[in-house]
Amino acid sequence: MNEQAPSGIVDCESIDQVRENIDQIDRDIVALLAKRGTYVEQAAHFKKTTDDVKAPQRVEQVIAKVVSLSVELGANPAVTEQVYRAMISAFIHQELIAHAVIQEPTSR
Repeated sequence: MNEQAPSGIVDCESIDQVRENIDQIDRDIVALLAKRGTYVEQAAHFKKTTDDVKAPQRVEQVIAKVVSLSVELGANPAVTEQVYRAMISAFIHQELIAHAVIQEPTSR
């Protein structure tokens, strides 16, 4: 990891202050997950097959991009990769469900 702290990081005076900062980051992450999920739902409309949804080559592109970005920003690349693989897997599952609903015949 980079010895230099990412921008916006403050030196905390107590464990409570550390936890408050982590809690705020968690809120930010969840908000970004919600936003990403909305785009995942939209993506399901543009994909014709479940193979298009799974898109393993795209997954590897994203992983390579975020691992490189994590090095640039001083994050742990291994943690970044693990988190992104888990997140992408969950979003692929979500997108497969959305895709199946879209592909269902609407002749009810």
